[in-house]
Amino acid sequence: MTVTRATLALAMALITLPGCQKPAGPPRDSVAAYPADWPQFGRTEGSQGFSPLTRINAGNVGQLGLAWSFDLEPGHSVTAPVEANGVVYLATRHSLVTALDAVTGKQLWRYDPHSPEVAGLKLRRAWGSRGLAYDDGRVFVGTMDGRLISLDAKTGKEAWSVATGQPGDDRFITGAPRIFNGKVLIGHGGGDVVPTRGYVTCYDAKTGKQLWRFYTVPGPGAPEDEAQAAAAKTWHGEAWKAGGGGVVWNAMTYDAEMNRVYIGTGNAEPYDRSLRSEGKGDNLYTAAIVALDADTGKYVWHYQVNPGEEWDFDADMDMLPATLNIDGKPRKVLMQAPKNGFFYVLDRETGKPISAEPFATVNWATKIDLVTGRPVEVDAARFHGKAAFLMRPTPTGAHNWLPMAFSPKSGLVYIPVSERGVKWADPFPDYLPRLPEGDHSYLKAWDPIRQKAVWQVEAAGPFPGGAIATAGDLVFQGQMDRSFNAFAAADGKKLWSFDARAPAIAPPITYEVKGVQYVTVITGFGASASLFLQPEQRITNLDYRAMPRRVLTFALGGKATLPPAPAAPAQVAAPDPDFKPDAARMSRGAGAFAANCILCHGINVVAAGAAPDLRYSPAVTAMENFASVVRDGALLARGMPRFDELTADQTEDIRFYVRARARESADVRHAGVKPSGG
Repeated sequence: MTVTRATLALAMALITLPGCQKPAGPPRDSVAAYPADWPQFGRTEGSQGFSPLTRINAGNVGQLGLAWSFDLEPGHSVTAPVEANGVVYLATRHSLVTALDAVTGKQLWRYDPHSPEVAGLKLRRAWGSRGLAYDDGRVFVGTMDGRLISLDAKTGKEAWSVATGQPGDDRFITGAPRIFNGKVLIGHGGGDVVPTRGYVTCYDAKTGKQLWRFYTVPGPGAPEDEAQAAAAKTWHGEAWKAGGGGVVWNAMTYDAEMNRVYIGTGNAEPYDRSLRSEGKGDNLYTAAIVALDADTGKYVWHYQVNPGEEWDFDADMDMLPATLNIDGKPRKVLMQAPKNGFFYVLDRETGKPISAEPFATVNWATKIDLVTGRPVEVDAARFHGKAAFLMRPTPTGAHNWLPMAFSPKSGLVYIPVSERGVKWADPFPDYLPRLPEGDHSYLKAWDPIRQKAVWQVEAAGPFPGGAIATAGDLVFQGQMDRSFNAFAAADGKKLWSFDARAPAIAPPITYEVKGVQYVTVITGFGASASLFLQPEQRITNLDYRAMPRRVLTFALGGKATLPPAPAAPAQVAAPDPDFKPDAARMSRGAGAFAANCILCHGINVVAAGAAPDLRYSPAVTAMENFASVVRDGALLARGMPRFDELTADQTEDIRFYVRARARESADVRHAGVKPSGG
């Protein structure tokens, strides 16, 4: 997620409150292919998140122990690693790629693309990398400045690098590239911030040559093809011609049986349809699943989960191809659990919906009409000019990018589900921190044929971790409470748990090297989701500087240990005897902070792991030090953006607001009251 106008509005409301080589035999996307490795996001081109390995199983998982760990640098660690030929590859912070020996954890090489130094304004939009990919001796990674890079898997040396955007645009890459048939597929982010026309691009994996590009929304000129001409009829007015949104920031899946690519697209931009399309039209192909010919990128079909979307209910969540026995007949299907809370089973030959039912609490629509394929919206959902609407799910979604998994063995889909509510009011949402029943989340086992939950287990906090399933009848998932767990695939019984010393919500992987099966997960927390953590949901020690960030790898009989969790960091504001209250400057500083700093440093300057908590930073007590970081970019290499457009007075307003929040926190503490964070 990036900073959006809606996010800014809700912040302003709150801030005033207190791999291996190609095998012969089966098709590459079958569960029999790559049995030992996990070479890309979701393991195979179909991204099912399922491993056929069985050495670790429901009968012996209790013997699982830590084989090795590797400490990571400070920064953002919610990323999916991959493994091929006995090497684990990961992209942390701003696409810093590290290669580790999968058996010992020894670092083999590291590659730094120096993205913060060249990303410019893009560095303010989001962080890091959600993952990378391996294929045929190469590692592929995208960067915040919009490059797609190919590295030699043995040495880490750059093989090629291409710019996926245009000079001066706002496109950046956080998603993992997808590999199929010697090709690399990549999308981009950026559609929420400035007018951006979304697209997905396919490159030759050997050379980096662009093979094709598909635009997810029509452009300002003559339509490039029939698909764009059809989409243009669903937009109105002129505003959309400047961009339109629909960015593919995560979801891309290859269908080996049909030689198709499926992409999930983001929300339209701007949020308000009255501004972007005169209040009418479906605005294709936003918030949709689009099927493309894998060789040419030509349009095949689309299914739009939210026509004319206005709530950030995009469809950039993982999509899983499978064959299910429905009504006594095998059906080739595509399954998705997008943000809007409905679980969709589509016919992947035609894109027509077979079934769709809520997998979480949904109150914006009563059902999905399977004849038209459209949601039956409640009147209050289109909130413009009406009373505020308390809506479920929220813009962060009932399911976000952290992946679900499908087990062909159990026939179940395992979904990380978040239950949250938000109040939408014209023109922007007024976010409600808690509902009467509170925010919570689950790991939910879902029967895609009967469209019913089989079991669910409560997860800690509002953001449940990514899940994988194995032929050993297991589901692995980590949680915000620092636990990394194995559940029985059939009934959800917890069979094993490990104290990871830090949140472990990143997608795990499992693989086999020399007859030993391993499970790897990356720990640490720091992403835009931390903006939505309320003070009572924040975990002790969830501190940017003190929180451990590690690669943890497990094997049967593993005997390695981790050091104890660090003590809660001292939260003491630096002495600031010169501070004097100033209501006008406080108000200006609050607005400037919300506009520039809140995504990383938190609502009311209460950080939640994405960046340091500025209330306790000594830098804020000295004008020169603060300005050197904020305006001059002294910490640019560490990922702190440069805000050189701010005037000296604006910078001082922000510093004043931070100092005031530090003083308030100190006053509460000295009065013997636990700080609420605002």
